[in-house]
Amino acid sequence: MIKKMIMMGLLCLLSGTAYSQKNLTLNLQPKEDTEVSPIVKEKVDEYARKIDSIIQEEKKMMEAELMILQAKNLDKAEFDKQKAVIADRFSEKIDQRIEELGFDLDSVIQKQVRYSLLNSDVTSNEEIKEKLLKKFRPTKNFTAYFSYGAMMLTNNKADNDLDKNLGYAGNLEFGLKFNYQFSRTSHWGLISGLGFSWRTLNIDNNRFFAKDMNSDIYLSAYDKNLSKSKLRTGYVIVPLGLQYNFSKLKSAGMDIQYRDYQKGFKVGANVYGGVRMSTNNIIKGEEISQRERGNYQVNPFIYGAQFTVSYSDFSIFVKKDFGNFFKDNQFENDKALVIGLAYKW
Repeated sequence: MIKKMIMMGLLCLLSGTAYSQKNLTLNLQPKEDTEVSPIVKEKVDEYARKIDSIIQEEKKMMEAELMILQAKNLDKAEFDKQKAVIADRFSEKIDQRIEELGFDLDSVIQKQVRYSLLNSDVTSNEEIKEKLLKKFRPTKNFTAYFSYGAMMLTNNKADNDLDKNLGYAGNLEFGLKFNYQFSRTSHWGLISGLGFSWRTLNIDNNRFFAKDMNSDIYLSAYDKNLSKSKLRTGYVIVPLGLQYNFSKLKSAGMDIQYRDYQKGFKVGANVYGGVRMSTNNIIKGEEISQRERGNYQVNPFIYGAQFTVSYSDFSIFVKKDFGNFFKDNQFENDKALVIGLAYKW
């Protein structure tokens, strides 16, 4: 009896707070907020009304007996003794009448658990299985990602003028990643998407990018101090590859298993291709401040491969261009290599 009263109280508490407390989530496959099942709430409310009616009825009869007892003018010790006997008798009677209501606690709990899992008061096993299959379907979604990495220019030839004067270089990228799990239980999934990448070369030693009469680029020396000398190029990037997830199978019930494709430890490999948007030459220093958008012989197309190791939302990646950073033999054979961190990739 105590167990049932406790569970009833918990259910009533849930019923009273479910509509006032909501969790805000942002997900392309949203999980609906869990509330108390309407069927469960109706049964609990009905049960509570019946209990209250029983208590009120018995309370009136007990008060009538206590009035008769009080009229006997007994001494306090005897009065308290007989009052306790009456209270115990009515308490047992209340318990017996509540027990006779036949409240099926297990059934109510099962309905609430089912509703919490499926957000629906389904009744048949077929409906339950259909809901579970829909809820735990293979992952197919878009997630926004962000990454940043340190970039270097690899070259299997002797150092050129750029190699000797290149300072820190970086690659900033963000976009949408497309995740396509091959099946509900599959380790494997397709990854693709659309990203925007900005690659920045910082030049040291008071040098900056300049053009000669033939529009070929070179590093020119500035006779005063430069606080900033950088070449920044933006690309639109499209990746395509595979991802393997090491997470274990989970059971959703009804002999339905699934694998959480976006959680746990993952490895991925992909190729990528990109098209240049624009290039800006930024120079600041003593008696100079300019930002010029133009053709600085940066390759209009990039392509390469990326390897990624992830745990849940955070990743470490290495990406390598297969083509030269510049075209037309400008700083020949310099290819970008990026090592960095990513979120949601």
